[in-house]
Amino acid sequence: MSIEKIVENYSVSINWIHFPLHPGTPFEGKSLAEFFAGRDINPMRERMKALMAEAGLPYGDRTHTFNSRLAQELGKWADTQDGGNAIHDKLYRAYFVDGINISNIDELVKIAESVSLDGDIARKVLKTRAFQNSVDEDWQRSRATGVTGVPTFYCDDLAVVGCQPYETLEKFVKHLMQQRADAQI
Repeated sequence: MSIEKIVENYSVSINWIHFPLHPGTPFEGKSLAEFFAGRDINPMRERMKALMAEAGLPYGDRTHTFNSRLAQELGKWADTQDGGNAIHDKLYRAYFVDGINISNIDELVKIAESVSLDGDIARKVLKTRAFQNSVDEDWQRSRATGVTGVPTFYCDDLAVVGCQPYETLEKFVKHLMQQRADAQI
């Protein structure tokens, strides 16, 4: 994947900031046909497949969209745990490849356990909404910086929006590195 390759090849770190992508989606989900009522979803689906393929990401034939709020709270918690950053890839795959309802606590606990996180703690975090405020802060930050879609790569008031091929992200990183080098002169 483009992000992982950038991290391998450059001295950068990724900080996940969550974004309210369709926050009104019910937790039980909605079929894509219902969500995009009146629109032909096949061209959208094909466009997403092509974008994901260009970025080296798998993309399944999902039929539903689900509320991602609890998954974001789980991801925020996972970022505080050793090795927890692996959960972001698993959440992506669960949602975009396997069509799993990522607002279902039992499914989220399985995902947490699949990256060696403690399932009992994950369940407690989700049931108590322990990271609700942290995700609220992320949403506010996303709005304040003008984020309109995911993923958005943001640094020093510059952004690259959408699923991008490696070469685009590499240009972004090189530009940022050059700006910082120029600022030190």
